[in-house]
Amino acid sequence: MPRAASRVPRHHKHKKILKMAKGNVGGRRKLFKTAKETVEKGLQYAYRDRRAKKREFRQLWIARINAAVRQHGMSYSTFIHAMQEKNVQINRKALSELAIRDPQAFGELVKTVQEV
Repeated sequence: MPRAASRVPRHHKHKKILKMAKGNVGGRRKLFKTAKETVEKGLQYAYRDRRAKKREFRQLWIARINAAVRQHGMSYSTFIHAMQEKNVQINRKALSELAIRDPQAFGELVKTVQEV
């Protein structure tokens, strides 16, 4: 009985990896072994960076809010604390956009939160 070779499944597997390696240079896209290593590493980076992206955007929003709030004589932490005490529930992304796009409205928000 002849040995069963997995030609078609192997071809499909290789083709899939080589398709994912498009855009790389040289052997990284043409040779299966190096292409596979590149693709696997790229997938690891993609998985890691999907989580890092969330942290980076939150840092950006906080930096923007802090800069805008300091123009009104407050620090970020006191502003957030005052918002929690006043029960104002606006997320950091919306606050950041408000601070950039409509500084007057943001100033009004800071004034309402500052009132004790």
